[in-house]
Amino acid sequence: MFAVIKTGGKQYKVQSGDMLRVEKLAAEAGETVQFNEVLMLGGDSLVVGAPMIAGAGVQAEVVDLVKADKVIHYVKRRRKHSSQRTKGHRQKLSLIRVTDILPEGADKSGVKAAVGAGSVSVAAVAAATPKAEKAAKPAKAKAAKGDDLKVLSGVGPALEKKLHEAGVTSFAQIAAWTEADVAAMDEKLSFKGRIEREGWIAQAQELAKG
Repeated sequence: MFAVIKTGGKQYKVQSGDMLRVEKLAAEAGETVQFNEVLMLGGDSLVVGAPMIAGAGVQAEVVDLVKADKVIHYVKRRRKHSSQRTKGHRQKLSLIRVTDILPEGADKSGVKAAVGAGSVSVAAVAAATPKAEKAAKPAKAKAAKGDDLKVLSGVGPALEKKLHEAGVTSFAQIAAWTEADVAAMDEKLSFKGRIEREGWIAQAQELAKG
């Protein structure tokens, strides 16, 4: 059985086991992808799509990411400024091995669709993001906001950022610091003795009360 597929604006006639180079796909070496734009299927009987064959697909393994031969583009203008310019270009390609041709049921196979590397839109990436991850982002941002630590004596925007990076976002956290916590934080902030000198813990205890 053979199939005619469309990818990267080109058409390819393929059979199981064929190796071919196509326009770079949004897939790494070793991944399996599925071409869903099947124009024709051939075998015991010929099936022609209108323009595509619904439910048909061609699965392939990405063997490697390669480059085409270099193309030299030379432009010379003899009149007026007499300029000349030379450009070289090597097209990025994906080397694939066709593993299976599915006359039907490809839409339910669950295999990643073969999409060109330049065709992956922001909407497509957002659609592929798990819902749980999307829901976690606002919660994380809210938790990171916390209290305005710049209210503490000697704390400016730069020092507040360092405290956030160390996981300190609220007055309650600072109010509960022990001597060991203070010593560890002195090392992280590179301001030894500043916490006690400025009285952060006492200030944080008052601020935490509201």
